[in-house]
Amino acid sequence: MDQEERVEANREMIVDAQERGLGATLAAYTRLSGPGWLASAITLGGGSLAGALFLGVLGGTSLLWLQLVAITMGVVMLSAISYVTLSTGERPFQALNKHINPVLGWGWLVATITANMIWCMPQFSLCYEALQKNLIGGPVNETIPAKMTVSAILLGASLVAVWMSSGKGKAAKLFDLFLKALVGLIVICFFGVVIYLHSKGQLNWANIRSGFVPNIEQWTKPTGDVAALLATLPDSLADYWSSIVVKEQRSVMIGAAAAAVGINMTFLLPYTMLSRGWDRPFRGLATFDLSTGMAIPYVAVTSCVVIAAAATFHAKCDDAFLSSDPAVMATSPLYGGAQKIMTARIAHEVGEDAAATLSPEDLATKFAALPEAEKRVVSSLVKRNAFQLSKALSPLLGDKVANTIFGIGVLGMGFSSIIILMMINGYAFCELFGLPQGGIPHMLGCLVAGLSGAVWFYVWDGPAKLWLAILTSSFGMMLLPIAYVAFFMMMNSRSLMGEHKPTGLRMLVWNVLMALSVAGAIIAAAFAVYDKAGHPVAGKAVIGIGSVYLILVVLGFVLMRMRNAPAES
Repeated sequence: MDQEERVEANREMIVDAQERGLGATLAAYTRLSGPGWLASAITLGGGSLAGALFLGVLGGTSLLWLQLVAITMGVVMLSAISYVTLSTGERPFQALNKHINPVLGWGWLVATITANMIWCMPQFSLCYEALQKNLIGGPVNETIPAKMTVSAILLGASLVAVWMSSGKGKAAKLFDLFLKALVGLIVICFFGVVIYLHSKGQLNWANIRSGFVPNIEQWTKPTGDVAALLATLPDSLADYWSSIVVKEQRSVMIGAAAAAVGINMTFLLPYTMLSRGWDRPFRGLATFDLSTGMAIPYVAVTSCVVIAAAATFHAKCDDAFLSSDPAVMATSPLYGGAQKIMTARIAHEVGEDAAATLSPEDLATKFAALPEAEKRVVSSLVKRNAFQLSKALSPLLGDKVANTIFGIGVLGMGFSSIIILMMINGYAFCELFGLPQGGIPHMLGCLVAGLSGAVWFYVWDGPAKLWLAILTSSFGMMLLPIAYVAFFMMMNSRSLMGEHKPTGLRMLVWNVLMALSVAGAIIAAAFAVYDKAGHPVAGKAVIGIGSVYLILVVLGFVLMRMRNAPAES
């Protein structure tokens, strides 16, 4: 059976199931789901893992609501672009340029390609760290040849997977099953530790339930046990630590929210659906697929990761770090990552000039003399690597097995994300050159993203590679409003949607949900820009590029209005 015959059979199955009722419809949707699992493979990547882990480390379970809200916003906007694409049958990039604003269209495309190339880098580094710290250990070392070898193997395996996904027969089906298995493995790994912690009575379910209630004050105030610790300090120190904690907390929140649905994911979904031959009868399947294949696994996994990380790390540190003996404190695994934070704290107390004259021994003595409350705050600010974070699974599996399972989970998340990022770049490259989807241009785009990721060790490196995923996600949040605003306008465009544009109450519901999602994305992006604005180099670049782009968007609307004026008159 060729693709056209298969699509027609699937279309008939959906129509027949809808006539037979809800149960039959859901059964048909479950059997035909696919693109949502592709979205899940990239959603459950390094960004979401890092975001959930650091949310738990810094805020405990009080920030559980964030990823639930972020994925809900994402499902709304992805459902909107799916509805537009499947209703019109037009490729979204071309439809956006023709009916709305070419500046938005090209901004969406360029931002997607840029995000793919940047996001690929931390995925390769995460895979390497999982092998080096969690799975293989000794044989995989920190030398450039070792990193090149591992990256080359990952790139080759990813290219094979991308080639499989581009097929229309058994290879594509096998690829879908492979991704579902990876997602399932990740869910099982982190769901198991929560069950174990519950069985040992180590979870406060009242706090966990309250953590799903949105609290906007957490954008500007510390939360969780850290907030309680700060309340025990003198006002001057509480204010000092509060400003640091809030900045880090906001950065993690922005990164975690952006990891739920990145701008490149908004490009993936509609083109995947078009490549599968989906059209108007598949609109209900698209929403079902997003909810079950992407949203439910994402909420389940990230919530379990936050809970496990909170129980293991939030405002907690080892006995050595709490010691008042400098020599004992220096043996703590947290000590290396905490030195810079504590040095700034000492400089705050004695002044920058006086701190600069202190010897390493004097600094170590002052570090050890800090009160326990401050040390616990510092422990929540330390960037941990994958080996340290694997201890979140230790209560269930023991240190050795936890290290291995965590490594497999990180490797699976990173590898699946590399594959999907390469696929997205393939779709984007075909649009960039105005060529039909598939073939050599698609594989060229895949290769460009893969190569940019495979040279990660030349661009950045460091002991806490998971933190890179947070930084790149913050970059992605700055770009996300481009896509959300574009989708809102497409859904409301009469010239694009024609008779398929929702009306009455349906349109009102769509607009309310989309407006909330757009507003949330813009607010988060504004905070991301604000936090980066103070950087001497990045701040000027972000503000400059953003200002120029906004001016071009306005000019784009003016030119579109002028072009359409003769037709309207």
